[in-house]
Amino acid sequence: MPTATNGSVSLYYARDGDGEAVVFVPEAGLGGWLWGWQHAAVAGPHKAVVWDLRGTGRSDAPAGPYALETLVADLEAVLADCEIRNAHLVGCGLGGTIALRAARDTRRVETLTLFGTASRGDAFDLGPLSAPPDDRSALRSSLESGLSADFLEGQPDVVDGIVDWRADGDADRAGWAAQTAALEGFDADDWLVEVTQPTLVVHGGADELVAPSAGRALADGLPRGQFVELEGTGHLCFVERSRTVNDRLLGFLETHSDQDG
Repeated sequence: MPTATNGSVSLYYARDGDGEAVVFVPEAGLGGWLWGWQHAAVAGPHKAVVWDLRGTGRSDAPAGPYALETLVADLEAVLADCEIRNAHLVGCGLGGTIALRAARDTRRVETLTLFGTASRGDAFDLGPLSAPPDDRSALRSSLESGLSADFLEGQPDVVDGIVDWRADGDADRAGWAAQTAALEGFDADDWLVEVTQPTLVVHGGADELVAPSAGRALADGLPRGQFVELEGTGHLCFVERSRTVNDRLLGFLETHSDQDG
């Protein structure tokens, strides 16, 4: 099982494919299953890396709260262990804020693709998505806050699979609380102009956890931000519209590939 280490904390990751690195940063409390649809699309032409935040899945879960700077350092540890000098980061929610901060504070970030992300911590209301991994009923109910009613009703087999994956790899309540503490006081409005990497901001039009207006404001505040809204989809819009998102993501990565090889 591949792991990176930040201090005494072991961080699990999975790596597949070759080429430029695309590193996926998950939402608070959610395991690597979250990026299964995008990982499958990216791992051919690119090196795809999916990892579990501290407190989630197969990564260590030290007592919290966790600071955003610590989670960024964890990301850097994963990149170093994978021998990745430069990466395209793809993040959701808390993962998006980690990616944003890494883009400002490190020289390892080529591009950003951010889902359900805002520039301020008070724009996030992630509590409804959290559920104990040993309570399958709660896991299923909590998906109502992250996925649209149309998807939940129209894709029952997929929903069953997601519940299975969540039961196997999501964080418990303590891990979730430790992670979301990193959003307290988060305010990037004053330094968004320093994030000069090309950034694709994608938001579900029916996102109940982070308002689409917050995603649009984030894109507007970035020097090279581009906003895309997927009508009728929830916070996990990349699950609901995986084909559409994969096409956009691969096109974005191709446009902004390393011109120097």
